[in-house]
Order: sequence, then structure tokens, then C-alpha cells
Amino acid sequence: MSKMRGVVNRFGFSNLGIGLGLRTVHYAHILDSSPPVGWFEIISENYMQTAGKPLLFLDRIAEKYPIVMHGVSLSIGSTDPLDFEYLRELKALRDRVGARWLSDHLCWTGAAGRNTHDLLPLPYTEEALRHVADRVRKVQDFLEAPIALENPSSYVEFAGSTLKEWEFLSALAEEADCGLLLDVNNVYVSAHNHSFDPHEYLAGVPYDRVVQFHVAGHSHEGAHIIDTHIGPVIDPVWRLLSEAHERASGASVLLEWDAEIPPFEAVHREALRARDFIRDESLPKAAGA
Repeated sequence: MSKMRGVVNRFGFSNLGIGLGLRTVHYAHILDSSPPVGWFEIISENYMQTAGKPLLFLDRIAEKYPIVMHGVSLSIGSTDPLDFEYLRELKALRDRVGARWLSDHLCWTGAAGRNTHDLLPLPYTEEALRHVADRVRKVQDFLEAPIALENPSSYVEFAGSTLKEWEFLSALAEEADCGLLLDVNNVYVSAHNHSFDPHEYLAGVPYDRVVQFHVAGHSHEGAHIIDTHIGPVIDPVWRLLSEAHERASGASVLLEWDAEIPPFEAVHREALRARDFIRDESLPKAAGA
């Protein structure tokens, strides 16, 4: 795949600049200080099936900042029937906060109606590809909008896989006409755990379908790496972002920090390190600046 610069995603999603995952410990600071953050990403399920304070805080923050929704329960790879009640709630939340787009993971989270609350890997086969593509098309038809699927971090693989993960993702995006959320930390983690070349992975991604990037910290346990979303981000992951961003500079960048969360200023400062690794003059001015 030839190297591309400045590719704009085919869905017309805006470049929101550098954003942060919205976490409850930072609600007060955000509302009191209106920090200059480009946008916030929410975990969709944290604001579903609730009528309490989380939604009220989200409503107020959504008045000031662009919101993107990132889910963990779509279970797009499962053999269970699609959960249309879940999709109705997802769609209602999107419309309530004016979310710019929705994303979830290329995974399954359970079977026979039981949720493992984990992001489980798929076998990368032609049969699985057809199955997932059909489900993605149905989800997008219901939502009346494209979704973006994230490459997962993984720790085991199916011996029966016939495609590499990036080949599966690329074929899925084409067949289902969906977007991609490229998590470069997950590329780094899985490359270490499964001994593949992360640069080969990045070279195989269709960048006109990449609408968003994730960066995050992880925990290196020697023989394997765990995607813990504990910061800071290491330089090799930032360099993978730099390499990928050259090919999709119109995609928004988000820092995930989900455990051992420090004060807002520290998380924001870490996110802004992205500026040292990407060059994009089109980045919008952050809200509140």
C-alpha cells in the first residue's frame, strides 16, 4: 500500500482535533473551568439505562464540547441475535447529545445471552467476515449512520484464522461500508503479544475509512502486554500514531486513561503530547480556548 498524506475519511466526519475520554472524576473541573479540549469521548453504556446525575452532567458538557460515543457492548462478532433494544437506547443517547459518530470494538462479549464483560477476539476467517459484515450492515441501517469499529488488543488467537487482523478489518470495512477507529496502542500491544510487525499492520489499513485514533498507556508484564489504559503513553506508541496520522491526518485523536486517573491537567497535558508527533495545520481551535 502506497504512503498517503492528508486522506480525508469518506464519511465526512469532522476532524475534532485532540480529545479526552470523559471520566466522572473530571466532571467538576470541566464544568467549572471549561478547559481548552477539542472534544470528549464517552463510554456509551455509562449513560444508558440511567436517569440520574451522569446524564445531567453529560448534557451540560455536551452543550460546550463535541461528543463522540464509544461502546463496549455491541458484541458485533457474537452469534447471538442483535439486541435492538440496546440499539434503540444507543440511538436515543446519540440524538440526545448530538454525538458526532458512534464506535465499538471488533469483538464479541458473550453468547447465549450471557455477557462476559470482556472484549473477546474473533477467528479471522472468510465465514466470520461474512457474518460480521452482515451484522454491521444491519446495525448501520438501524442507526441510519455508519459506525466505526476499533481494532482490539488481544492475548490469544484462533489457530483456524486464515486472515491477518488488518486484512480482516480492511475487508470488513469495504464489505460493510463502515468506518474504522484505529487504536495504535492496541496495534503495539497485539504486535508484541503475537509477534507481528506493527508497521506491516499500519501499511495494510484503508485510511480513507479511519475516522479516529486512540492512544493509551499499557502495562508491560514481560512476556505479554496488557492494555490497561494507564498512562502515560510510551514513545513507540506515539511514533505509531505519527506514522498512521501521516496517512489519515483528517482523523481525530483521543487519549484514553481509565485507571489510576490523575488530575485533569495531567491527563490533558499527556494528550497534548500528540502535537509533538503529528503535523496538522487543519486542527481546529479547542473549545474554551
